[in-house]
Formats: sequence, C-alpha cells, structure tokens
Amino acid sequence: MLKRAIPSTGEAMPVIGLGTWQVFDVDGAPEELAQRREVLSVLFAAGGRMIDSSPMYGRSEAVVGTLLSAMKARDKAYLATKVWTRGEADGIRQMDTSIARMQAGASIDMMQIHNLVDWRTHLKTLRAWKDQGKVRAIGITHYTVPALDELAAIVRAETIDAVQLVHSIGVRAAEERLLPLCAERGVAVIVNQPFGQGSFFRRVKGKALPDWAAEMGIASWGQFLLKYIVSHPAVTCVIPGTSRPDHMRDNVAAGSGPMPDAAGRRRMAAYWDGL
Repeated sequence: MLKRAIPSTGEAMPVIGLGTWQVFDVDGAPEELAQRREVLSVLFAAGGRMIDSSPMYGRSEAVVGTLLSAMKARDKAYLATKVWTRGEADGIRQMDTSIARMQAGASIDMMQIHNLVDWRTHLKTLRAWKDQGKVRAIGITHYTVPALDELAAIVRAETIDAVQLVHSIGVRAAEERLLPLCAERGVAVIVNQPFGQGSFFRRVKGKALPDWAAEMGIASWGQFLLKYIVSHPAVTCVIPGTSRPDHMRDNVAAGSGPMPDAAGRRRMAAYWDGL
C-alpha cells in the first residue's frame, strides 16, 4: 500500500485506514465482534494501520481495544482517538478513559480535539502529554465545510501534527483552503467522509465506471472515490468506516496500484460533476 509520512514525525502511514463511527458501536455479541475482527484482519493484511475513533462513538473505542487485545495486534495498529468535552479536568479524565478503553498501553499514537470543542484548553494539555510521551501526535478535527476556515487559522497559528477534515470528490473545498496550507506547514491530513456518508454510492447506483478508470487501477466506485483522495500528495490517510470485510477489501485495494496525477484528478472530478 502507498504510504505517506506524517511530516512532523517522519512515520510512514499507509493511506487507507478505518473509521469506527457507528460501524463499531456494537453490543459485543460474538457474531458482531467476529465480523469486525475480520475487518481489522483485512486492514492489517493489506498493510493498513490507522484506526480512528472517539468517545462520541459509543462503544467503538472499547470494541477496538477488545479486538486488538484478542488478536494480539496492538503493534499493528496506529490508534487515533479524540477528546470531546469542555474543561481541562474533564478533558484529562475523558482522554485517560479513551486510552484505557482502546487498551493503547502507556501511550496513544494520536489524540485529536474533536470538532474543535474547547480546543485551546485541550491543546495545552496535549502539548504537555506529548512532552511526557503519553501521546505521540496531536490533531484537530471537524467534519463540515464551514469549519475549514477555523481549521486553517489553527494550522497557521499553532504547532500541531495533524488535521482531520471533510474532503471528497463531491466536497472539494479543502483543495483550495487547506490541503496546500497543510503541505506548506508540514501537517498531516486525515480525511473523513470520503463517500459522502453513503450518498455518493446512491448517486452512481446502476452506473458503469468510465472506461479510462481501469488505467488508474480502479475496479469499483469505492476505489474511484478513494483514489481521488489518496492520490493528492497532501493527503496522509483516509478513514472510510465499514463493518463489512468485503467493503474493507475493496477499500484497501484503492491504496495500491497506479494513481491518478493532477490531470487525472481533474478528469475524475469533471466526470463526477457530469453524472
């Protein structure tokens, strides 16, 4: 799988990861856990590492931690979660709980400030934690286009390791506002909502891929959508969420093989706009 370095640490990150919102929020029934364990196995077998979660995602953190422990696969995962509360003390309690739920060990790979909630307070805590080795990387996140301006202002003014944002072939505002800035400032970019929360698949239902998609190693609409994102040099990793092993196999396939260049992405975007 194609890898991109997290600029501040130099750590190579496979470009396809896994989001856990909704899809890992399950009650622990054996069949549900077995299915999600297979999803993780597919991710790791393809070379993927990043697993993104949040205390906002119900039981997802605990499910990830339980499965990684059972699989003895903590060393295969790059665990990214978030703080989603207000106040220093509540933030510390929540982050400690998340680390314990994910069974991350002495340190977690990345802690992000979810949707910019009380970000100044939590950024101060996380900088101290990074100095202490309790967290390896610090990020900020949001999932809406209107938040891109505030994300950009923080990237300009603060020293952070990563920004998680909305970006897709159907929502391309970050290409103008944030991707060039992150590349300039040496900030990793984690992309959420690559499929428009499923709306993009409804848009292409029953429609064939363009003939030229095969030249880019694209064999499905999912790969079309993901390759558009990960082929951009400023993108570090995309985190599509799924609970289905077959979908995970399709997703990770988008991380290897030929990739569209800038002209190819323009062609893909123009085709998409014409659908």
